[in-house]
Amino acid sequence: MPGFVHRRAEGLRGDITLAVVVAAVAAGLEFVYGALRGEAPSVMGFLLLGGGAAGLALLRLAPRSAGLLIGVSTPLYYILGTVDTWAPVLTFGIGVFRLASDGHRCAAILGTGATLSLLSLGELLTVLAGGSLSERTFYALAWPLLVLAAGEAMRNRRAYLREVQQRALDAERTREEEAQLRAVEERLRIARELHDVLAHRISLINVQAGAAAHRRDPEQAFDALNEIKQASRETLRELRSTLGVLRQVDAPAGDTDSALAELAPTPSLRRLETLATEFTQAGLSTEIHQEGTAGDLPAAVDLAAYRIVQEALTNSLRHAGSARAWVTVEHGGNEVRLSVLDNGSGGSDGTARRDGGHGLAGMAERARVLGGELTAGPRPEGGFAVHARLPCHSG
Repeated sequence: MPGFVHRRAEGLRGDITLAVVVAAVAAGLEFVYGALRGEAPSVMGFLLLGGGAAGLALLRLAPRSAGLLIGVSTPLYYILGTVDTWAPVLTFGIGVFRLASDGHRCAAILGTGATLSLLSLGELLTVLAGGSLSERTFYALAWPLLVLAAGEAMRNRRAYLREVQQRALDAERTREEEAQLRAVEERLRIARELHDVLAHRISLINVQAGAAAHRRDPEQAFDALNEIKQASRETLRELRSTLGVLRQVDAPAGDTDSALAELAPTPSLRRLETLATEFTQAGLSTEIHQEGTAGDLPAAVDLAAYRIVQEALTNSLRHAGSARAWVTVEHGGNEVRLSVLDNGSGGSDGTARRDGGHGLAGMAERARVLGGELTAGPRPEGGFAVHARLPCHSG
């Protein structure tokens, strides 16, 4: 608000300064033209010139009053004045042009209409007095319209430039918002991938480490340690593979880590049997059931389905204890349906217990991104259930 008041005060000072300058120029022209033509300036002429200048001072404060004052004083000067100068034309041109270009169309039309009406009345009185119409008559009626048209053209140009500028700003803002949205989506995707890779393997390592700590038989302890070693190796390989994709750089020849990353198999529903074996060895007996004909799934759907099954089994391994799990994959014509059930400890608080991290949220996000849906919750007969539906379109 203070800035607006300051700008408005500066605009009023500018209008008053313009009015003073125009009034001084008009008065000077009145004296000069009077001296050159031997005509004595009249008080009425000065008053009408002052009225037009006063209208310039009111352009911002009272546009319609300014338009009417300028529109009336200009023709009356030529009708009642004694010295014929172009000073009123200057006043009218500046005033009406400013009003029209600044968007005060009613005020500009009001001033132009008043001028044309009085000029037409003057020409009519001239004809009735025995005079005749001349080129000067048409000029006198045409120039106010030209000034109004010029002001309208300037207003349209300013409006066009403002619209172009606004469109550019909107486009820039839209590009920034889209870039931010893409960055957020990419961060979520990376977070999901890293969570699924690390949570699964670390859970296996944790279970095997716990088993090794409680086993008194050295052979069984060594078997658990070998499982930990294998799970750690797989974790590093999948992590390097994921980070290699994110970095998108070519590894130098002979780089063992990069070679492992290149050899890491792509997560897919075709690897569910291998996944089930890993969980079975970790203590969660897992069975896989495939229904329907498995066709070539879009890569995004295949990856999401595998990650959902992997995360659901990881949750079962963490929270269900010594239990069994059943994975059912139904292949339909346009969608894949997934079901992961376990018979571990469920209870009414099962959802809250299993949703302590980001697992369920990540699975739901994967389904939503593909236009599918996911539900999860305790089973009435005990245990936990995860159901997902993923469309198979390639969008």
